[in-house]
Amino acid sequence: MGKIKRINCYSLLVTAFLLFTLHCSLLTAAYALDVKRQVLKNGLKLLVVERHSVPIVRISIGINAGNLHEPVDKAGLASLVAGLLTEGTAKRTARQISEEIEFVGGSVGASGGGDYVTASLSVLKKDLDLGFELLSDIILNPSFPEQEIIKKKERIKGALRSQEDDPGYLSSREFKKAVFGDHPYGRLLTGTVETIDSITRDDIINFHAGHYVPENSIMAVVGDITNEEIEQLIQKHLGGWHPGNSSAASRHDVNMTRERKTITIDKDLTQANIVFGHTGISRDNPDYYAVSVMNYILGSGGFSSRLMQNIRDDKGLVYDISSYFGADKFGGSFQVELQTKNESANTAIAEVLKEINQIRSSPVTENEIADAKSFLTGSFPMRIETGARIAGFLVAVEYYGLGSDYIDKYPEYINSVTREDVLRVAKKYLDPEKYILVVVADQEKAQLKDEYK
Repeated sequence: MGKIKRINCYSLLVTAFLLFTLHCSLLTAAYALDVKRQVLKNGLKLLVVERHSVPIVRISIGINAGNLHEPVDKAGLASLVAGLLTEGTAKRTARQISEEIEFVGGSVGASGGGDYVTASLSVLKKDLDLGFELLSDIILNPSFPEQEIIKKKERIKGALRSQEDDPGYLSSREFKKAVFGDHPYGRLLTGTVETIDSITRDDIINFHAGHYVPENSIMAVVGDITNEEIEQLIQKHLGGWHPGNSSAASRHDVNMTRERKTITIDKDLTQANIVFGHTGISRDNPDYYAVSVMNYILGSGGFSSRLMQNIRDDKGLVYDISSYFGADKFGGSFQVELQTKNESANTAIAEVLKEINQIRSSPVTENEIADAKSFLTGSFPMRIETGARIAGFLVAVEYYGLGSDYIDKYPEYINSVTREDVLRVAKKYLDPEKYILVVVADQEKAQLKDEYK
């Protein structure tokens, strides 16, 4: 009986391995995307991937109209404009937009962002003409009704007020402000209650007119459609989208200077919320891939990361801990986030610094770098396994100037990273001396040591 069980177990393992191998091979095939790229006469960048196996079309339009381009005293303007696109046009009310797209089982929407905003459409091929008409309508002809503006602003302000009791929100907000200072990356996408109140309908109309222009935009189309068909739809529904006088090409580089600063917020909590970090890298930094491998080993690799193994598994100080490099167009940040008992805050911070010093002082192991490379290359196809993900991915690749061969070359970029590269970028981009430390906790119980203050 025991032998039979062992044989059955072995058979299941073999079957699971074969299924996993097949799944990986299918995902690997997804790397080979035939992307047709062109720049239209009005400046719109068009990327098309034909996929005729399923009668669905997904479109993502990235518009260089994120919060990088809003005045500091009008913070939240870019996000507000994006959120209002579906709240009424010259032809349709918000309800009509919603009913028309829901009737055909599709979706259309828009959302704000730091570097760029995104408008999207998902619809069956047979309903594509209607879907594209709705998508073009919200981009070209939003009417920004006064009543909808008032309602949207009140919802945003209500959400901001309710988050004041969220320690995770508070620590993240204060960290961004401390790292980026006056740079737009240091502001909340939603703005503040005060800046939202200062935004007028004229501000919204002028921002839309100045930034929602074709030369500022990237359209990615994925699904059951040909290049010729999408060109005809663009001519029919976006033929009147003319170039404007946008200032989107202006740079907003982050001041990469660092300082030692601790921010404490006193809250009646049993768990201290801690964010540790400093400025990082921009997305076009050639060290991005070495940093990705290094950070996987340090703290983004889940249970296999050094921070997790030490501070959770060995010390039992946290339930979860991770490190993160946020790399945007003009800069980025490095941060470690964790929650621990108030009384163990000092110990947890010390262990974070210990791991940062360790990865800066000696090479990682062969197993660590092999595991990191395996995960980063193996999980990459999952980022482009659906039409919606492919469309969003293509917009990002184009916006950040990663190159038309990026999908093919990504595994090469990761696999070329050496242990020496990991050590080099750890020394260059991790700073155990000049850092921002935000601690939201019961400060009397946490009793932060002077060395962290």
